[in-house]
Amino acid sequence: MRDPNLTGYTPKATPGVTPVDTQEVTSRVVTCDGGGGALGHPGVSLRIEDKQVTCPYCSRTFILQDGAGGGDHH
Repeated sequence: MRDPNLTGYTPKATPGVTPVDTQEVTSRVVTCDGGGGALGHPGVSLRIEDKQVTCPYCSRTFILQDGAGGGDHH
């Protein structure tokens, strides 16, 4: 059964439109809550299909580090 917390949505950053807020990660599945607290957004899990994924709420872009993320898929 598919994890209901994964959105299945893999947006890409758009130069000149998406704010420059990037974070390097070592896993293909990342969770974003916009920083939490009153200024955050609902927590979402995002899957990095290629090299990056952008949060649909806050536009933070998660970039997979070179050589990372190879062992966490089925």
